[in-house]
Amino acid sequence: MQFRLLRQGALLVASMSLASCWLDSGSSSSSSNDPPAGDQPPNILFVIMDDVGIDQMESFGYGGAKAPAVPSIDAIADGGIRFRNAWAMPECSPSRATFMTGLYPMRTNVLQAIGPNDLANSHVSPYAMTIPKVLATAGYENAMFGKFHLGGPENNPAGFEAPTALGWDTFYGWGGLPASIDTTAGGVGDTDQYSCGFVPGVGAPGGVHAGACYIPQAGGGTSCTEMAGEVHGDPAGLRCLTQGGVLVPSEPCEASPPDYVNFDLENAHYVSKLLINRDGEAEDVSLTDPRSRGYRATIEVDTAIDWINTRSDGTPWMATLSFSSAHTPLQHPPAELVPSGAASILTPNCTSDAPLNQRNITDTMIESLDTELGRLLVETGIATRGDDGSLNYDPQTSNTMVVVVGDNGSFAPTVKGPFDLTRAKGSAYQTGVWVPLVISGPLVEQPDRNVEHMVNAVDLFQFFADVAGVDLDQVVPHGTDAEEMLSYLTNPERDSVREVNFTHGGLNILANDAVNGPCVFNGNFCSHTPMSAQVCADNGGVWWGPEASVGTNGVLKEVDHCWQVNQAIYEDAPGDYEQNKITMGATDYMAMRNDDYKLVRNQALDYDPATDGSVPVETEEFYRIDQAAPEPDLDREGDDLRQRPGGLTTAEQQHFDELEHRLDLLLSSHKACPGDGNGDGVVDQQDIDNYTQLSSEWGQSSMYDFNHDGLTDAQDLAIIQANLGACPE
Repeated sequence: MQFRLLRQGALLVASMSLASCWLDSGSSSSSSNDPPAGDQPPNILFVIMDDVGIDQMESFGYGGAKAPAVPSIDAIADGGIRFRNAWAMPECSPSRATFMTGLYPMRTNVLQAIGPNDLANSHVSPYAMTIPKVLATAGYENAMFGKFHLGGPENNPAGFEAPTALGWDTFYGWGGLPASIDTTAGGVGDTDQYSCGFVPGVGAPGGVHAGACYIPQAGGGTSCTEMAGEVHGDPAGLRCLTQGGVLVPSEPCEASPPDYVNFDLENAHYVSKLLINRDGEAEDVSLTDPRSRGYRATIEVDTAIDWINTRSDGTPWMATLSFSSAHTPLQHPPAELVPSGAASILTPNCTSDAPLNQRNITDTMIESLDTELGRLLVETGIATRGDDGSLNYDPQTSNTMVVVVGDNGSFAPTVKGPFDLTRAKGSAYQTGVWVPLVISGPLVEQPDRNVEHMVNAVDLFQFFADVAGVDLDQVVPHGTDAEEMLSYLTNPERDSVREVNFTHGGLNILANDAVNGPCVFNGNFCSHTPMSAQVCADNGGVWWGPEASVGTNGVLKEVDHCWQVNQAIYEDAPGDYEQNKITMGATDYMAMRNDDYKLVRNQALDYDPATDGSVPVETEEFYRIDQAAPEPDLDREGDDLRQRPGGLTTAEQQHFDELEHRLDLLLSSHKACPGDGNGDGVVDQQDIDNYTQLSSEWGQSSMYDFNHDGLTDAQDLAIIQANLGACPE
């Protein structure tokens, strides 16, 4: 599938290049590639923070006195560069896909957070030339730790081996989002009794001073330790959970735990099914295995440290540390990971009924992430500790480039002022896509500086290749969407590389054109982003989709689409519809900006009482924006320049027309190519061979399911045969 992008005065030819290989031969082995001649290229530590927007970062000029303390990230920034004008995509999976493929979401079909019902068509393709495959050509070893969320195991031929299929030599972490909080705290309480997933301490409803902590052991059986009081401010219930156990309140240890104790319950950031890809094999680790139990951020860092410290000095490596924090469900971290003392004000109420506590929990989750990152830097020799415990980071003493980035803007209830919580994560507005990006290491000239020029999440693909000394024209000959950014490190006077920036979100592909069920937030906004009733609830929403809790209010019913929520509201009270109807969240949303202005385009479906059906709605909004600290100009409701009395000035109209033209041009550069399952720009015998293998060995959802029915079958072969030849340019 090829695309061409017309830029001012020149034709930039670029196209998707995806390796013609499936799981059996999809990943390159670093052992079969020699490092480039000359000095060994730097190692790369790539750190992804989950749901941490730029509003959370005081060192970028925002957040103020309410910003979480992040001394490790601050030290990295002081030794490197703060990119103060970086955009990601509006949600996690699309950003991660752009990091790893160098392609915008419209080319990968990863347009929103990947859920269990999304077809393989909206997973990162096993044929894609991902960054671990690119770096393997330069002799790099590649590993990822933490959250994957790029595809599988559901609806994916690679299943639990999806990380291997995408090129990682080692993966140790979690397939996707943290699960819901176990409000029974391991079966010891009633449903919804313990909203934070642990038995609280004295002073809280149902709290206890002591109890028996039962911990599953490797190979079976349990150990038990009697716990009492608080340590670092953590009650016995949280301390037991941190160690992988279940606290039976106010009871002594027995030979075995009571029958009601249940170790098979996921519990947000503390009990998660671990997935390991290593040595060509995949291991889906059970919840009763001690390796699946403990605080996620700590497990993520422990395994990254072990892997880094066992690398050969003669082989470069890239380690991707993909933190699960601070994604919902919001849950207390161990207090010892929050040296600022901010954990002392937390209460054991993790529901949306305690919004201030949720904001405080987010701060401590970000601080705990930072603490664990600092530990990784010290224990791998990238940094040291001073006598006072502070982090001593000198980027010139380690041949390691360190990159820290947020995957999208902050979750709305956690947004820091003056950013706009009504236009946060899941939207193309500034609060939803403006993220912190820090790069440090031996390649940085004149550290401790800011870069105000536009950069994009997709540009990191080019950056990693440049650091490794890989010629992308050779390895990915048809090009990517990424722009060069290494020169910002080596040339402090570098002019802006990008003329415009772009972000995009939408709906992933489900079988037979289905969508995730409707989730209504705050009673006035409907979204298809949450992929299940539980994820909707974890984010404070009310589910109207399959198996909705009909009867929780006078209108709620089970429907398929957000516009049908408004239909139900109209049917309930036609005369009050205009005042009761809710806002439809965009199902396709994007933005493009230049140095001073931003165009936002939103598309959605809404209910039309006149036809008793859906009607498409598209808006284009135009804003003046900047990066001023601490009060940036944002794209707030009411600031749309096109709605201003008198309309746009001549100069503003020129900017609007140019951004609209550039946006349309970029979108038109993506051409559908039915039959081209491996994305190499031609429908040929290779596609027939790939289809034959998939249909005979798998038969379900794959990149060769062209009619999106969840099957790879004869109907898809007919599409291949009907479209043999080169893809449209």
